Amino acid sequence: MKPNIHPDYRKVVFMDTNSGFKFLSGSTMHSSETTEWEDGQTYPLIKVEVSSDTHPFYTGRQKFADKGGRAERFMQKYNMKQK
Repeated sequence: MKPNIHPDYRKVVFMDTNSGFKFLSGSTMHSSETTEWEDGQTYPLIKVEVSSDTHPFYTGRQKFADKGGRAERFMQKYNMKQK
């Protein structure tokens, strides 16, 4: 690798702002906020809105709406009755 062209890769703590869930990972992201991790060391804190803790795909709390097909939605939109 060429020197002085790559961003600094270091360990950071990601925190889900919805649930407060935190995990330690490697990243090149920068943050002015820091937090103390379970090992007693201080790491940069990156806040995210969705993580595996709150994402519907990973939690199994996804809501499925029965939308129907195109014809059913058209009929409902224009208040028509099906024969």
